[in-house]
Amino acid sequence: MSIIILTEHLNNIENAKRENRQTVANIVLEKQELFKDLVAITFNVDDKISIKAAWILEWICTHHHLNWILPHLDEFTTKISTLKFDGAIRPCAKICEHLANAFYAKHKNNVQEQLKQNHINTIVETGFDWLITPQKIAVRAYTMNTLYLFGFQKDWIHPELKHLIETKIIHESKGTKARGKQILALIEKHQKSGS
Repeated sequence: MSIIILTEHLNNIENAKRENRQTVANIVLEKQELFKDLVAITFNVDDKISIKAAWILEWICTHHHLNWILPHLDEFTTKISTLKFDGAIRPCAKICEHLANAFYAKHKNNVQEQLKQNHINTIVETGFDWLITPQKIAVRAYTMNTLYLFGFQKDWIHPELKHLIETKIIHESKGTKARGKQILALIEKHQKSGS
């Protein structure tokens, strides 16, 4: 029954305005058991309602509880590569960036304990797929940062990312060029420090 009510609320969202996202997020925040339904709807990839579900999923992870995604990491990481709609990919790319930022945060947190190697591998693999396929600027920006961070753990990532930025991304829009140059500078700084 709960998934039907959640679906109705998602269908009633007209656009991605903050207040619309917060209104539906509040329903999920009041009934945390709806969160698993929200994840399930996000990955109902052939239905456009997945876009609206992804908006709310990202809103909750960004503004309220990133930890809520942790029990769903297996599903989230294995299914992000199946997303079809730009409107669903962007919020999920942002969640990946949040996970990477939390994983490398100086203060101890639950993401560091629960984000396992298989999750990171899948995020990295999907991230490179997003960078070599046509995607919106925001997806590229979030993904470059995510891959840069996970490159601290896997030494093959930075050279691959650098190559992709220099040969492809830097020749795209102004936005991707700017972020690409920023990431290249960070990679170079990291290589010089030798750490």
